[in-house]
Amino acid sequence: MKGPDRSDLPREEATLLAESWSHLAGTGAEARAVGEELLDRWSEEHRRYHTLSHLWSALCAVEVLREEAHDVDAVRYAVWFHDAVYEGRPGQDEDESAALAERLLSLMGQDPERIAEVVRLVGVTKDHRPGPRDADGAVLSDADLSTLAAGPEEYLAYTGAVRAEYRHVPDEAFRAGRLGVLRSLLEAPNIFHTPFGRTHWEPRARSNMLAEIDHLSRGGTEAPPPP
Repeated sequence: MKGPDRSDLPREEATLLAESWSHLAGTGAEARAVGEELLDRWSEEHRRYHTLSHLWSALCAVEVLREEAHDVDAVRYAVWFHDAVYEGRPGQDEDESAALAERLLSLMGQDPERIAEVVRLVGVTKDHRPGPRDADGAVLSDADLSTLAAGPEEYLAYTGAVRAEYRHVPDEAFRAGRLGVLRSLLEAPNIFHTPFGRTHWEPRARSNMLAEIDHLSRGGTEAPPPP
């Protein structure tokens, strides 16, 4: 069966993703097959934000935070798998992504302890609230949420893409759900859990999210104007 079309991904980015997977997982037949499956999943037509671009962005953020991780390769694997199943079903998508990670990493012959850690890390992305001593969970969570600290135009594109993924949801229901997510993140002591994230990403993320909350509270749905 022919996989999803990845022709719209910039060639350089597609090449870098393939190289990133090969460097992480090796070049054996099983690893190559799993890499292709993951790239196909991240290329599904219904995705608008949880795409190959988000995957690459999160992997790049992990590299920024790598010195703060305990097992950075486990974090990298968790990035590849954390939204491998994405149907817009909070909680269920993460559970199915974790199950996929367990199955495919087992087929690749990964160490059981590494597999268990990747499965656990994928679960952390349900609420992005790792424990205080969970270094790998902190790095994964911060990498996944790093888009929240984007510049005005990138944040605008992000919120528009999120709305497009939930285009089947009526405006009022989307607005209520999105406000709930944003307020939950802002109610926590910190959005980011690594020292780097709290220092360099937290202020901008809070500014972006507060602007979006204001926009949504006024009846907007697509995206807030750049702050």
